[in-house]
Amino acid sequence: MTNSSVKRILFYLVLIGIFSFSNQFGFRDYAFAQNSKIDSLFMKLKDEDTKNYQEIEEKIWSEWRKSGSTKSDLLLRRGMDAMSRGDFIASVEHLSAAIDYTPNFAEAWNMRATVFFLMKKYNLSVSDIQQTLKLNPRHFGALSGLGMIFERSGKPKQALEVYKKLLEVHPRSRNAIQSVNRLIKDLEGTSL
Repeated sequence: MTNSSVKRILFYLVLIGIFSFSNQFGFRDYAFAQNSKIDSLFMKLKDEDTKNYQEIEEKIWSEWRKSGSTKSDLLLRRGMDAMSRGDFIASVEHLSAAIDYTPNFAEAWNMRATVFFLMKKYNLSVSDIQQTLKLNPRHFGALSGLGMIFERSGKPKQALEVYKKLLEVHPRSRNAIQSVNRLIKDLEGTSL
C-alpha cells in the first residue's frame, strides 16, 4: 500500500466518523437548509413563468422548518406558537433550546431573531440574523428582517443594499421591491 492510499483511507474513516457523530446528534444537511429540493424551488421562484410564486415560497419555508431532529422541530413549533400568542419570553426559551440542541438549524436562529425584533431588541436580532445567514445565505426572511432593522435604525443606505441582496435571492419579493423603490426615491439627491 502506498502512502497516498493510506492517507485516502484515513481521510474516509475520518469522514465516516464525522457523519456518524453528526447524525447521532441531529446535525444533518437539513439543518443547513441546503438541498437539491430547495435548489429546485429557488429556480422556480426565480423563473418569470412561474405563476404562483407564493406557493413556491411557502414550500421553501416548509423545507427550512425541517431540522432533521424531531425534538428541534417540536421546539421550533412551540417557539412559533408562543410567538403568535405574544408570549415572547417562552418563545425565546423554546427557540434557544432548539438552537442548543441543533446549533446548525438556521430556522431556529431566524425565528428567535424575529422574536427579538418584535421585542425591539435589535442588537440581539441582528446577531441571530447574522448566524441565520451564515448557515443559510439565501434566507430571504432574515434578509428582509435585517433591511427593516436598518430602516428603523435610520440607516437607509444599508437597508437599500440588503433589500437589493434580497432581490438577488428572491426577485419577486413584494416587500423588497417596494422597499427598494421607496428608498431610492427617499435617497434621491443624496449619494448612494
